[in-house]
Amino acid sequence: MKSYAAVDLGASSGRVMVGRVGPDSLELGEAHRFANRPVRVPEGLRWDILSLYGGVLDGLRAAGQVDSVGIDSWAVDYGLLDGDGVLLGNPVHYRDSRTDGIAEKVWATVPAEELYAATGLQYAPFNTLYQLTAARSTAQLKCAERLLLIPDLLTHWLTGEQGTEITNASTTQLIDPRTRDWSYDVAARLGIDLDLFAPLRQPGDAAGVLRPEVLEETGLTGPVPVTAVGSHDTASAVAAVPAGEGERFAYICTGTWSLAGLELDAPVLTEESRAANFTNELGLDGTVRHLRNIMGLWLLQECVRAWGEPELGALLLAAAKVPALRSVVDAGDAAFLAPGRMPERIAEACRVSGQPVPGSPAEITRCILDSLALAHRRAVADAQRIAGQPVDVVHVVGGGTRNALLCQLTADACGLPVVAGPSEAAALGNVLVQARAHGLVGDLADGRRLLTRTQPLTRYKPQGDTAPWREAEARLAAR
Repeated sequence: MKSYAAVDLGASSGRVMVGRVGPDSLELGEAHRFANRPVRVPEGLRWDILSLYGGVLDGLRAAGQVDSVGIDSWAVDYGLLDGDGVLLGNPVHYRDSRTDGIAEKVWATVPAEELYAATGLQYAPFNTLYQLTAARSTAQLKCAERLLLIPDLLTHWLTGEQGTEITNASTTQLIDPRTRDWSYDVAARLGIDLDLFAPLRQPGDAAGVLRPEVLEETGLTGPVPVTAVGSHDTASAVAAVPAGEGERFAYICTGTWSLAGLELDAPVLTEESRAANFTNELGLDGTVRHLRNIMGLWLLQECVRAWGEPELGALLLAAAKVPALRSVVDAGDAAFLAPGRMPERIAEACRVSGQPVPGSPAEITRCILDSLALAHRRAVADAQRIAGQPVDVVHVVGGGTRNALLCQLTADACGLPVVAGPSEAAALGNVLVQARAHGLVGDLADGRRLLTRTQPLTRYKPQGDTAPWREAEARLAAR
């Protein structure tokens, strides 16, 4: 048995998990969990990166002696370093408003169609490319000598080494998914200096060893290697989809966001794919994650926060009793991107569209879950059509697997069986890559077989027909 520390950072919390891997065993436990609370300062919304790093150190101390460490996190955001390697301010949060209106400026130089054909990335206002364009005239960017994406920044602080892990780099909108290298033409046309980025790394590459100061602070005995994993948490989560070999599957990685799509051997760079707002992000073993970003459980998280943190189990039981599909909203609407007043904004969207206005927390929760299931249905159907790859089952992984109502509604909406689990998919994918680097696990299929044997999974069969969902979909499209 070997032990691996998986640092898994989400948009609202971080945790250090410890995975123990043997020839036919995989156990995962939580060593430490800590909050990830963005801070609004006069210049905008920022990540409290020092607090996150402190949480990582506390987690490594709680984990005890491990054979390797790997870090995954959310995508697109970054820290800037000066020539001495010192961080130039707290990283900007992707929900900050600085990229408002920036896409149109980018498209004036590189039209949206050309940008998609070159990078395969869906439009999202917070993609790194737009963030860098927004920051072009700032003193901070002018002083920067290095740009490190969030997991690479924390890896640098742990090891002193610098690199850019490829699965996360593919979310910058500066990678060509066909060559799995930088899109030099796009960067040159937009005046983005690719020398800011450290050399590209692949999942499984060595990323250094813990510095002596880190060993002293965490109580670990060195050398402790740090391994590059699928550092975009979705890449790690998809690696942990427990699909059988040859199984035709779609996946939905659930949490703050829902990422729904297919695992492909090559990107889909057609105009149809662009118009449907599907992205082509890079995964393990040469795979491509052809998926759509959906707002996800962020909608419910914000409502729960506004309601004073009621008990979630009771809220979901009450929501299950609310009539289905009474009111739905577009879960991908950018109007829901910013924090604050989420219950009122959802109610207002229903009012403006002429639907019954949900008033109670149970009604609003049911509206959110029906809307998410409907968005899952559209994404799975669109992915099959665009890629020409039919599926027989939907795998739901991540935190949303604990929400039985959402899983059942997703099965009902898609008209397909849903296999839910594992809930800690990103951490498990992180651990599997580290175990592969040590020769304990083989290829992607081998890791998935191990997950199927060792992790609890729940199956949901679709109930009823999909006609009500088709009708709700048509109503939403008509608005």
